[in-house]
Amino acid sequence: MMKEKVLVGMSGGVDSTITTLMLKEQGYEVEGLYMKLHSKPGYHEIHQARAQKAADELGVKLHVLDLQEKFNKKVFQPFIDTYAEGKTPNPCALCNRTMKFGEMIEFADEIGAQYLATGHYIKTDGEYFYQAEDDTKDQSYFLFYVRQEILPRLKFPLGELLKSDIKKTAASIEGLESFSSQAESSEICFVETTYTDVLKKYVPVDQVGEVLNTKGEVVGEHKGYMHYTIGKRKGFTVRGAHDPHFVISIDSKKNQIVVGKKEELACNEVVINNLNMFTKVKEFDTTVKLRYRTTAVPCHVRIDGERAYVQLETSVFGVAVGQAAVFYDDDKLIGGGWIVEA
Repeated sequence: MMKEKVLVGMSGGVDSTITTLMLKEQGYEVEGLYMKLHSKPGYHEIHQARAQKAADELGVKLHVLDLQEKFNKKVFQPFIDTYAEGKTPNPCALCNRTMKFGEMIEFADEIGAQYLATGHYIKTDGEYFYQAEDDTKDQSYFLFYVRQEILPRLKFPLGELLKSDIKKTAASIEGLESFSSQAESSEICFVETTYTDVLKKYVPVDQVGEVLNTKGEVVGEHKGYMHYTIGKRKGFTVRGAHDPHFVISIDSKKNQIVVGKKEELACNEVVINNLNMFTKVKEFDTTVKLRYRTTAVPCHVRIDGERAYVQLETSVFGVAVGQAAVFYDDDKLIGGGWIVEA
């Protein structure tokens, strides 16, 4: 009887390495794939070598796919454009849909793999995603945009485990010890220091502009609107201010930011588009996360055509256009979309 084949996305990190090990131990025929996505200098030389070491130690074939051109078009350029528009992008969610669970599932088809696996901390039953057991590492927020029809082909062995267990496992296996002590990768793989350092290579970031209050009065100056995201409270001047002020809105065309006190940041309703829903219900009560590493808040959702109108039961502060709104029913992810009004 032929073994079922699974393609594992191997990044050279401990998570994808232990994922590969676990699937081999479960009896699958395993092949690995290292994807060259961004073009950060020196990055792939290090990480591809680590992925190859892991593949060699585990006895699996490692494929290498150069997707830099597609990544630039589908993920990186939208990242630049979104900041240039005065919004806050979420490149990881875009990458997961188009690259990791887009291009990679196509490559799985090419090599005859029935399944695709990654080292993400998330669970799936083939119909829905669920939050990982390790809530400090849960990555479900970034996978809300993955197409539901491919869920039956996805495997996430780490979803039931803790990160600390993964490191202990690697440390206990001869040949894999070095993977247990590697530094954690950054959330955005192509950002080495700050996002503005990346932007400066492509767009004029440092342009002094006006700071306005909510009445439209000029009250200070800032160093360029792309330095700011909604809710930021430093890096600009406000004449005569005694209380902390926060960025409330950004006008990219005029290079202006509007600031106010914390209570003026409160948001009670958001509008989202480009929906990716795992449920067909058009109106429901649930909870929503409006940014990664925040607590989901109760809300009422009404879907009308291509948009969803989300009424929040409690105010949320610092909601940014361009970020994702992701719906959860307890630990079950039921869909989401991109914030266009807040």
